[in-house]
Amino acid sequence: MNSGPIPQVVWFKRDLRLQDHAALHSAALAGPVVALVIVEPAYWRGPDTSGRQWRFWRACMADLAEAIARRGGRLCLRVGDAVAELEALRRDIGAFALWAHEETGNGFTFARDRAVRHWARGQGIPFVELRQFGVIRGRGLNRDHWAAAWDAMMEQPLLPVPPVIWRTAPGRDALPGAAALGLSSDEAEASAAAGRDAALAALESFLFERGEHYTSAMSSPLSAPDACSRLSWHLAYGSVSMREVWQAARNRYAALPREARHWRAALRSFMARLHWHCHFIQKLESEPEAEFRPFARRYEGLRPPSDPARLAAWAQGRTGYPFLDAVMRALQATGWATFRMRAMLMSFAAYDLWLPWQEAGLVLARAFIDYEPGIHWPQCQMQAGETGINTVRIYSPVKQGMDQDPEGRFIRAWVPELARVPGAWLHALDRMDGSQRQALCPDYPLPIVDHGAAARAAHQAIAALRRTREARAEADSVQQRHGSRKRSTARRGEGRSSARTVGKKDMPQMQLDL
Repeated sequence: MNSGPIPQVVWFKRDLRLQDHAALHSAALAGPVVALVIVEPAYWRGPDTSGRQWRFWRACMADLAEAIARRGGRLCLRVGDAVAELEALRRDIGAFALWAHEETGNGFTFARDRAVRHWARGQGIPFVELRQFGVIRGRGLNRDHWAAAWDAMMEQPLLPVPPVIWRTAPGRDALPGAAALGLSSDEAEASAAAGRDAALAALESFLFERGEHYTSAMSSPLSAPDACSRLSWHLAYGSVSMREVWQAARNRYAALPREARHWRAALRSFMARLHWHCHFIQKLESEPEAEFRPFARRYEGLRPPSDPARLAAWAQGRTGYPFLDAVMRALQATGWATFRMRAMLMSFAAYDLWLPWQEAGLVLARAFIDYEPGIHWPQCQMQAGETGINTVRIYSPVKQGMDQDPEGRFIRAWVPELARVPGAWLHALDRMDGSQRQALCPDYPLPIVDHGAAARAAHQAIAALRRTREARAEADSVQQRHGSRKRSTARRGEGRSSARTVGKKDMPQMQLDL
C-alpha cells in the first residue's frame, strides 16, 4: 500500500504564474504537485469570448509551461469538460487533492466551479480554493469591512516560488489552435505582449518611465497607450498578481521625493484604481446575476430588445460620429481602449441608441483582450444607468472628440474616409452641405441618431423611473449591498441624481466608487 502523500493537483485557470501563487505554495507544502490546465471548448464557444482572448490566454499558458519545465516539471494539459477531465485524471493517477484560486468569472465558470465542487465532494476529493484578489467569496458580504480587508491582503508578504516536487500526469502534448475551438480569427494580435516577462517589463516601465503623466494623459486615445500601465490583460490572466503590482507601486511611491509632484499624483491615482478593480469584481462575486440583470430590478425591460442594424453600425464604427467610430475601430483592431473611451462607447449604445447593456456588453466583451467579467458587467450597467445608485452620465461623442483629439489625428488614423475633411469640419460634419460631403467623404455615413434628441429622451425615461418611490427604496437596498463605505454618497456620485451630458471638465476619469 502506498503510504506517501497523495498528489496535489494545482488547477491553473486565470492565474498563470508561479510567483505569489497561494494555491501552488500551499500545495507544494502538502506533497508532489501536478500542474493542471483544462482547456474547455464549451467556455470558448460562449457569447463573450473571442479568438483574441484565446490567443493571449494560450500565449500566457505556453509561458507558464516553459516556466514549469525550467524547474523540472511538466504541465498536464487536458481538453474537455472540467468535471469529466478531473474524473479521468482521478482514474489515471488515483486519489488526489485539488487546489485552485477563487475565480469570479462569467456565468459559465460560476456554474462549472459549482459542478467541480459537487464532484469533489462526491468523490471524497479535497478541493481548496484560495484568494488571489481582494475579493471575498460568497453572498451576504458586509461592505463596512471590505476596504480594510483589501488593504490587509495587499500588505501580506509576497509568496515566493516554492520548492516543488513535480509529479507528471497523462495529458495532451500541445494546446489547440483557435480553429479547433471554433473561434474565428480577428485582427487584434497582442499575444507578443503575453507572459510573465512582458508583465514585469510593463510594470517596470510604467513605474519608472512611462507613468509620470498618467493622471492627465490617461483619457485621450493619443496619449493613453503609453501613459497607462497596460497591465489590465496581465491582471486578467494572472501573469502578475494584484499584490505584486500594488506593492511595487507603493514602494515606488514611498521612494519618491516630495517635489516629484506629477509622479506622486500619478501613483496615487493608479493605486486607487487597483482598489477599484477589486471593488467592482466584488459586486459580481456577491451578486452573480449582475451579468444578466440590473442590480436595480426596476430597470428590467426599460430598453426594448436590440435593433440589429443599430447594434451592427455601432460595433463596426459606422455611426456617423467620427471620434466614436475611430475609438470603436481602434478597439476592434487592437483589443484595448482607455477607460473613458470604453465608457463613451457604452454610453452611446445605451442612451443614444437605447440598446440593452447586456447585448452591447457582449460586443465589447469579445473585443476586450483584458475582458474581466467582474469589472465589465457592473460597469456596463452602471454606464447604462441601471444600477439605481450611480450618477447617470451621458457622454457627448462630439465633445469628447474635441477634448481628446482636437486636431483629429486619431480620427484620421482610424477613419480613413475622413482623411480629406478639413479640420474645422472634422468634429462637426453637419456644417458641410450635401455637395461638400459628397466630394470629401462620400462613403462615411450620416449620423445614425441626433445625439441631443436621444440624450434628452434617455434622460427623461431614466429620471422618471428614478423619481418613483419603489425605485428610491430599491436604490437604498443596492447601496447597502454594493456601495462604497469610504466616502459619502454625495461626494462619491453614487446617489440618485438626474442624468446629464458630460464633457471633460465635469467628469472625473472614472467613478472611482471607493
